[in-house]
This record gives sequence, structure tokens and C-alpha cells, in this order.
Amino acid sequence: MTAQIFWGSLLLGACSTVHLALVIRWVRYLNGSAEKLARFSPIWRITAVIGGTFAIIVLSHTVQVWIWAASFIWLGALTELTEAIYFSLVTYTTLGYGDVTLTSDFKIFGAMASVTGLLNFGVSTAILVAVIGRVLQVHLSAE
Repeated sequence: MTAQIFWGSLLLGACSTVHLALVIRWVRYLNGSAEKLARFSPIWRITAVIGGTFAIIVLSHTVQVWIWAASFIWLGALTELTEAIYFSLVTYTTLGYGDVTLTSDFKIFGAMASVTGLLNFGVSTAILVAVIGRVLQVHLSAE
């Protein structure tokens, strides 16, 4: 049990670091691109900022699902890549269909993938709220 919690926590930390690194890099890019974006019409600026934010978030979550899938294979919890990706995705998103399960040797470890998804989806929601709120504030005050 201790090993499952240790490895699960380690992966949770690694995935959260990936998530935050990508998002922070994107925000820094946006801050440095204000002049470039100013050349476009408001609708294109809004589309670029919000669409780019969505893209970075989707990329980050996809990378995290792959990290979890690779870990399930590496630790021997699952053997096939397709099954590992599927299990990681439904666990990470907390859908948990139950058609693919882990042995008791990996159940706690697998649950840590759900915790990772919950936490990082929360961060994603906060980022989207902040970005969309800022975009609307700037766009509405400009009119």
C-alpha cells in the first residue's frame, strides 16, 4: 500500500508540474504577444487567446493520460498500450466505467490517477475562468 501511495503521489506531482509548466508558459507567451495580437480584429484576438488556452489545456491533459498509461505498463498493472490508455483516460476523467480493472496490488495507485485528474481539471477550470473573464473584460471595456 505504501508503495502505491508513494508512486501515485510521485506521478500526481509530475503530472501537476507538467500541467502548470505548460499553462504558465502559455500565459507568459500571451503576455509577450499583446502587440502581435493587437494587429488582429477583436474576434480573432478572442479566438486566439481562448482557443489557444483550450488547446494547451487539452494537450496537457492528453500528456498526463499518456504518462499514467505508460506508468501502468511500466509497473505491470496493465500489459497492452490501448488498454492502458483507455483505463488511464476513464480513470483520469473519473468516469470509471469498470470494464477494465486493476488487481488489488495496483488499486490505490490507479485511484491516484483520479485524484490527479480532479486536481488538474480544477486548475484548468480556474485558468479558463481567469482567461475568459480577462478577455471579456478587455473586449467589453474597449467597446
